Amino acid sequence: MKNCFTRTCLCSILILLNLWSVAQAQQTTITGAVTNSTTSQKMPGVTVSVKGALTGAITDASGNFRFNTTRSLPLTLVFSYVGFKSEEVTVSNAGEPVNVMLSSTEILGQEVVVAASRVAQSILQSPVSIEKLDSRAIKASPAPTFYDALANMKGVEMSTQSLTFKSVNTRGFNGNGNTRVLQLIDGMDNQAPGLNFSVGNIVGITELDMDNVELLPGAASALYGPNALNGIVLMNSKNPFDYQGLSANVKSGILSEDGRSKATTGYYDVTVRYAHAFNNKWAFKLNFGYIKADDWQAYDPRDQSTLNGHGLADGTRANNPAYNGINTYGDETNVNMRTSLQPAALNPGNPLGDGIAALSAATGGAITPAMIFNSIMPATANSFVSRTGYDERNLADYDTKNMKINGALHYRIKDNLEAFVQGSYGTGTTVYTGADRYSIKNFRMGQYKAELKGSNFYVRLYTTQERAGDSYAIGTLAQGINEAWKPSTTWFPQYFGAYATQALTTFRDAFVGALGGGQTPAQAYAAATAAAQNGSTNFHNGARATADQGRLLPGTSEFDAAATKVKEKPIPGNDQGVGARFADKTNLYQGEFMYNFSNLIPFVEVLVGGNYRVYSLNSGGSLFALDDNGDEFNIKEFGGYVQAAKGLIDEHLHLTGSIRYDKNENFKGQFSPRLSAVYTFLKTHNIRASYQTGFRIPTCQDQYINLQTPQYRLIGGIPYMIDRFGLKNGPVYTLESVQAGTPQQYVFRDFEPERIVAFEVGYKGLFANKVLVDAYVYSNNFKNYNGVQALVKPNATTGGNDIFSIPVNLDRDIKSWGWALGLDYSMPLNFAIGGNISYNDLRDDEGLTSAGVMWNTPKVRYNLYLGNRNIASSNFGFNVTWRWQDKFIWNSTFVSPAVNTLGISEIPAYGTLDAQVSKLFPKAKTTVKIGGANILQKNYIQSWGNPTVGAQYYVSLGYNL
Repeated sequence: MKNCFTRTCLCSILILLNLWSVAQAQQTTITGAVTNSTTSQKMPGVTVSVKGALTGAITDASGNFRFNTTRSLPLTLVFSYVGFKSEEVTVSNAGEPVNVMLSSTEILGQEVVVAASRVAQSILQSPVSIEKLDSRAIKASPAPTFYDALANMKGVEMSTQSLTFKSVNTRGFNGNGNTRVLQLIDGMDNQAPGLNFSVGNIVGITELDMDNVELLPGAASALYGPNALNGIVLMNSKNPFDYQGLSANVKSGILSEDGRSKATTGYYDVTVRYAHAFNNKWAFKLNFGYIKADDWQAYDPRDQSTLNGHGLADGTRANNPAYNGINTYGDETNVNMRTSLQPAALNPGNPLGDGIAALSAATGGAITPAMIFNSIMPATANSFVSRTGYDERNLADYDTKNMKINGALHYRIKDNLEAFVQGSYGTGTTVYTGADRYSIKNFRMGQYKAELKGSNFYVRLYTTQERAGDSYAIGTLAQGINEAWKPSTTWFPQYFGAYATQALTTFRDAFVGALGGGQTPAQAYAAATAAAQNGSTNFHNGARATADQGRLLPGTSEFDAAATKVKEKPIPGNDQGVGARFADKTNLYQGEFMYNFSNLIPFVEVLVGGNYRVYSLNSGGSLFALDDNGDEFNIKEFGGYVQAAKGLIDEHLHLTGSIRYDKNENFKGQFSPRLSAVYTFLKTHNIRASYQTGFRIPTCQDQYINLQTPQYRLIGGIPYMIDRFGLKNGPVYTLESVQAGTPQQYVFRDFEPERIVAFEVGYKGLFANKVLVDAYVYSNNFKNYNGVQALVKPNATTGGNDIFSIPVNLDRDIKSWGWALGLDYSMPLNFAIGGNISYNDLRDDEGLTSAGVMWNTPKVRYNLYLGNRNIASSNFGFNVTWRWQDKFIWNSTFVSPAVNTLGISEIPAYGTLDAQVSKLFPKAKTTVKIGGANILQKNYIQSWGNPTVGAQYYVSLGYNL
């Protein structure tokens, strides 16, 4: 399949690149110049396009333009530039230069969006909620990168796992590496196909090449298919025909957060873009970006074990022998000391049993061995012991870096037909949070595309190639270091033996001393018991010191050598030791098309599209299951959609309906309809209503993972995997019921894709060309929520239990609702002020926390801003943005199950202030920008176990932005 797809791509590329042989019509040359009406200066960088075609140019440094077209005269030219009012000019005589003057404007609501309906339309008349971040807004934003600026959009949530790894979400059910929001880079799915998370902007578009970002909150599967359950983020790069020349930006600054190993460290960001067009036919672009910094650090020391009666409020390594720090690792492994020691304590023939038996005999049997054992041991519920862990900062690679390289070659076959090939490659080191914290080290991913695009259609072939590099699981690494130094089968007996020896000695001495002091045997027994119990803390400390003697310490060559061996061995390891490295090399291959029949069907606009996708799993058997031939699986999907739109009542009412069908080979086919209506009145006021659906096909790991971890064997939830391990044969119990002492047989249900049915009503209107209002209210019904279930299967061979963790669907619907309001006011003298607020909530959350539902969303969040892009025509600009969000509970597979069940994993509320000031030097085409994120240093975290984010200050020098 892979070879076939590769050959198809190569043939397609050759066909696209050799279409120059198509017969060309007579060409017409059009020239002209563009001037700023306010300053009377010529304007470089203005986009000049032929209306209804792909042909056009961009004005040069002197404000002049020249291009060839095969369109017959007369024709209409469209002149556009960010921050200026667009102009249309009819050209009847090619011999006369076209001279145009553009006027600066801050009129709101002028953006054109494509994502809402896959056709260009005014953002005011979008049939669903949509947010847009264009190049002008990116330049004005105080955020360090355009990806950070997404958090300023209405209703958008962020989860920061590291400086360069952030996940975007809308309308609830947030998660790290969120798979419920689809992220497209120039139309390509940006999710890592094997590791199953969208990699932020690690492999994406550089800020210099970013044309715009469009974000649709909520269900969007009707047009975009699987995984557009909670929304879609579309990032679109600049066309080299429209944006030419050299541009560059150098940004440097510092990161500051007191809890890090070194509070203040440097930050460096360099991007370069070059694009050039030849004779209006050929054009190319090259992009390079590099970021380097010492990452934010995760160091939350709170105890999330809840064993031995301790927990987040008071648990420490000093007072809880079962301590499991949120950001310490290796201490997840725990054993019940009392249960483990009881057989030896009550049976002579071993040191503990002989010692207890001798003491019992000395009392003439008045004090039985069982009584002595009860006296020297804590109660069963209070006798858990965990191994000593390591802090994350001693395990993770915080030397974060990211390099992006992008290139494209475009060929305009004729005015309304363009062919191009594009390649994007990214590599870097970052940190990601899933069921474990993962050090994504030397990760590499490439996306390569060939596309043929017309004014009313496109055909696209692309592949995503993932290479995990030297990435490893941090928690597994810690466990592997512990096991390499001293196996748990040795460490725990040493600990328990040392504890029992101290406790028994204390009990015997106290008992003998009390008898010698004239107390009765009963009184002596009570005194000895009290002495043993009072000494419990000292016994634990002494036992840990004994078992940890010679323990590998961070910073030593022995520690580094052990860590290297574990990091180099593929997960989960073998008989020679634990492995933590991901060996994944999974690829995605996709072909898709879209055709707009509006030129053939004049009375209604009809779109038809479809796609075919193949995941080629390749983890070397370390992550995914193997088939009967010893190969990993290919997963095939296909889908198609139809959309019809019609304007009624003199174009005041626009109706749109679409339906899509998708089929994954492991699941039933999914229909995703959408209906919407937009009514426009008084030209700039629009009321919209929509019925939308979304679905998410379980990830490749949810389907085929087969990974043994220290706690569980993780397996996929499809029937093939369940049958493979015989879980439907014989008794299989839920882990919760086994731990409660009342095993309950688990009844399997069909594993199905998640679905959402949503209703939304909204309004978007412009008042006096100065005030833009955007508001909506929505209601969601979430079906087949994809959670996790731990199962226990007795093993007749070993006499023990096998524990499995599988993805399952929740057997109840989850209903949520919310609303949002955005206000933007364009004030005199180019000042702008505005903000937005969003509210999201569950209608009935009873029992959802204990069921492991990951709502992970604050009820309220808001953003406020004040800015001016050009103060009094001085070329100075500024922007100040305040962001705030409410506290909320975070549930995930990273959170301890006990903490999850109790629902106490709270993310505190926080507010943060970002600001920037900039100065443009027009003659030098240079922009200087000074800014900072979280300049008040109100440190915060955005999800459980993730790093504490501090202040980031920067200075940037940009050329030809």
